[in-house]
Amino acid sequence: MDLLASPGLIISLIIVAIGVLLIVKGLVIVRQSEVMVVERLGSFNRLLESGINIIIPFIEQPRAISMIRYRKQGEEYYPIATDEIRIDRRETVMDFPGQPVVTTDNVTVTINGALYYQIIDPKRAVYEVANMSQAVEVLAKTTLRSVVGKMELDKLFESRAEVNNAIQSAMEEPASKWGVKISRVEVQDIAMPEEVESAMRLQMAAERKRRATVTEAEGEKSAAIAMAQGQRESSILNAEGDKQSAILRAQGEQESIKLVLSAIGETEENKRTVVGYLLGQSYIKALPTMAKDGERVFVPYESSALLGSMGMFREMAGSPEEVVSQHVRNRQSGADLRSGMVGGAAGQG
Repeated sequence: MDLLASPGLIISLIIVAIGVLLIVKGLVIVRQSEVMVVERLGSFNRLLESGINIIIPFIEQPRAISMIRYRKQGEEYYPIATDEIRIDRRETVMDFPGQPVVTTDNVTVTINGALYYQIIDPKRAVYEVANMSQAVEVLAKTTLRSVVGKMELDKLFESRAEVNNAIQSAMEEPASKWGVKISRVEVQDIAMPEEVESAMRLQMAAERKRRATVTEAEGEKSAAIAMAQGQRESSILNAEGDKQSAILRAQGEQESIKLVLSAIGETEENKRTVVGYLLGQSYIKALPTMAKDGERVFVPYESSALLGSMGMFREMAGSPEEVVSQHVRNRQSGADLRSGMVGGAAGQG
């Protein structure tokens, strides 16, 4: 009993216990992608990288860094503040709650964004700023208001990528002073007031209706152009047909006149008689058409003379066709066509 209770043994046990405590306190294991900032007597000493590290207890202490993270419950975000002695070097996402922003056309929208950042210099993140995560968050919000405040609402929806790049570029320089790298910024959601959203729906419907009307008008225009081109080509073809038909008719009449003149003789009197007969036929064919336009028909004086000449021609010699036939028969029999016509007239007298 005296041996166990001796002062030397008690002191030895105390020394061993203190040694074990110092070893436990001084042995620090840092995980991969983490780092610790160590202070000796209140001033920065070194960084503890991943693996097994030894510090002097009570003299060297790890310096904690303040972090704020948000937890989403329903539609609300709740901040959670923590002091962490292990600094994570991995890329971290900060999903901060929606912020009201006023655009250049005086529309207040609520924008919910996500920020991706990475601590590349733990010493600066601890000593250059009081609360690194809060500083990055406030910087992101103010930059978001500054960038979006220079844009109109329609432009904001059309150019989210431009907004993201502008925010990231504006945050890179001040964040680098804190040992933080801004990887990217994403605008997640844009909420508008109900009246603005309703007005945009009406505008969208009107724009779609306008596009439909323009498309329909373009279709009608194309159809009208195609129809006009078809009618033009048809008119050209009809005109070409009429031209060829008129030429053929004129050639036929020319051949008919030549045959009649060759049958009765090509004297000036016979030529006038044949021409008068042909013109009289043309007037007779035109009389039914003239009569359709009214109850009274006014016949020109020249047409009366031509019709009289036509009647005289028929009384004296019959139709030109008959004259041609008779001329052919008389030639076959050796008689003269003109003497036959005069003899016939004398017999009638």
